Amino acid sequence: MTDLLRPAGPPEPVPPVDPPRALDPRFAAAMPRTARLVSLYDQAVFSEGPVWWPARGILVWSDVEGRRVLGWHPDGRVEVVIDATPFINGNTVDRDGNLVHCEHGTRRIARTSPDGRYAVLVDGYRGDRFNSPNDVVCAADGALWFTDPAYGLTSPRQGSLAPSDLGHHSVYRFDPERGVLDRVAELGQPNGLAFAPDGSTLYVTDTSRTLGGDGHTIHAFPVAGDQRLGAPHVVAAVEPGVPDGLCVDRRGWIWTSSGSGVQVFSAEGHRLGLIPTPQGCSNCCFGPGEERLFITAGQHLYALDLVGAPA
Repeated sequence: MTDLLRPAGPPEPVPPVDPPRALDPRFAAAMPRTARLVSLYDQAVFSEGPVWWPARGILVWSDVEGRRVLGWHPDGRVEVVIDATPFINGNTVDRDGNLVHCEHGTRRIARTSPDGRYAVLVDGYRGDRFNSPNDVVCAADGALWFTDPAYGLTSPRQGSLAPSDLGHHSVYRFDPERGVLDRVAELGQPNGLAFAPDGSTLYVTDTSRTLGGDGHTIHAFPVAGDQRLGAPHVVAAVEPGVPDGLCVDRRGWIWTSSGSGVQVFSAEGHRLGLIPTPQGCSNCCFGPGEERLFITAGQHLYALDLVGAPA
């Protein structure tokens, strides 16, 4: 039986918040004048990890601290997709249409098929358990790239208090067909990640500022032909807050969460615009055709239409 949390119906208005703000003419030209933030759901505990799941035709996101994965339907319904989760955080969809997720509690990467079958994919590196896999993305070749910061080890609201078995916070590439896991980079606290449209660059956020470090940056790693990462450079330092989760559109623009809303940068790091949110947001993703942006923030799932209404 489906656990229905919200019946079908239109989105809710958002308390007064500024409309999208252009800081560059390119953003002004791309953003419809009618674009306004709406609330699709507001009863989560801590929303994260949004991704569009084509096999189910829904927007999926994690209520990390509520220990559920939720699903929003285009008619407005919201239901529980996975209940009593081991603090699932980031999600992606693999080439076979399965939902792949990062589990803070079990410290592993797992997948759920559209019909509900569950399987563990990878749970450690060289005999040691991961810290708390946080975000994951599927590359064009089917490999899963994911980050492994400490957040699930430092907060019982998002995992279990424990020391790190590894002693580092890294980025990994897992080939599910060959079962091969490679450690490809290390950052202070690697968090969100996304590929450039052509796959030549991997963007990874460092959010170590939240645990006493100084990272609040987006790093760009060149991806070599052998799928190794070259030396990174910092694309942007995000203020206020940190660049938690992010996504990249077909133009190569970087849309990142922050303490003020979704900030948008060019691939060169030029600040293009801001989509203010009532509270700091944690992540964002696009719906089909990049016609809608979904934003997770605290209790909320917001949306912003990126295509204007017909004249």
